[in-house]
Amino acid sequence: MSTETIAQEQASAPRQALTGLRIIDFTQVLAGPFATQQLAQLGADVIKIEQPGVGDITRGLMSDSSDGMAPSFLTCNLGKRAITLDLKHAQAKEVIHKLVETADAVVENFKPGTIERLGFGYEALRQIKPDLIYASISGYGQSGPKSTLAAFDGAIQASSGMMSISGHPESGPVRAGFFAVDMSTALNAAFAITAALFRRHLTGEGQRVDVSMMDSAFMMQAPQLTGYFATGTLPDLTGNRSPTKQPTANVFESSDGYVQVIALKEAQIQSLLEAIGHPDFYAGRQDPTVRISQTQAFNDLLEPIFKSETTAHWLETLAVAGVPASAIQNLAEAAEDQQNTHRLSIASIPDPSGSGDTRAISASHVAHPAPPSVQRPPPRLGQHTHEVLTELGYETTQINSMTASGLI
Repeated sequence: MSTETIAQEQASAPRQALTGLRIIDFTQVLAGPFATQQLAQLGADVIKIEQPGVGDITRGLMSDSSDGMAPSFLTCNLGKRAITLDLKHAQAKEVIHKLVETADAVVENFKPGTIERLGFGYEALRQIKPDLIYASISGYGQSGPKSTLAAFDGAIQASSGMMSISGHPESGPVRAGFFAVDMSTALNAAFAITAALFRRHLTGEGQRVDVSMMDSAFMMQAPQLTGYFATGTLPDLTGNRSPTKQPTANVFESSDGYVQVIALKEAQIQSLLEAIGHPDFYAGRQDPTVRISQTQAFNDLLEPIFKSETTAHWLETLAVAGVPASAIQNLAEAAEDQQNTHRLSIASIPDPSGSGDTRAISASHVAHPAPPSVQRPPPRLGQHTHEVLTELGYETTQINSMTASGLI
């Protein structure tokens, strides 16, 4: 999809939830940028601020390309405009203040205390815009004994307890194979910022929003933590079994792959046993605690039967029986799954190399009318600096002077 096509679609599309709002985005890496990307896809004008000559570190992360458009950057910066600005430069405060005067929200994910030392903390910027929404995203929050610690996804997976309940007894604790905490924190932050903007609509008041990766990791584990609070018993490593520990909710190897089966309701368990030709196995095992105690007996029954047929056979058989089941798909298979291509989660954007289009993950929900949409391709470093500064009232000669001084 070309930039012109995107502009035409914007002009004809219904107004989105955040159309007309401006977000100043100081974030980098994953959690912060993915949060502001959600706001951009709801119509907000997100202006990403990056260090001149360097930019967001994800621009070159795990990439041999020198164009600053690595996949790690593409995944979190759809729809934004980008300017470069040296925040330590003497003139930076003037530019930031002008931007904030036009803004509805500021989002940052520096280590707590850093942005205050730069002069752009909440207390400083609310003096310019009293109804400003100011969101900070960090590892452990803006206060507390761990607030100043550096944090990345893996560290929070470890310290939040997430790794202690992931893995097999024989493997020990393992981390998720994706950035579970970063991405959940991003969605949590986007929700919190949107809620704060709606509160401002109702009250006229600004708000300070403090989102931590640790809090997000705790929220993702709410059932497990609540169970521990109620019983005092720590969850153990259950591998691919359901956290309920039911032996009929597990991954089973087929003759050509693997099938995730989730039979938890009594009717589903009975249907599963009927589908594999052993309905009598249910007798005397109606109690979930009895089934858990006989996990090995269930494994001895189910494992050889599932291994005797293909994944496709089991998916069809269990669908007819009303038993939830899915093949374990790799990313290539999941990306081509007809259900996923039917949704809005995969967007086509211009390839940074200039050769056709590429795909990226964009929206996390569907709405009608005015669904989330990609407003523009991910920006090149400083792509919109002159454009934005001109909007703020700077003349060309002033912008040239800023360039010469190293401000932009």
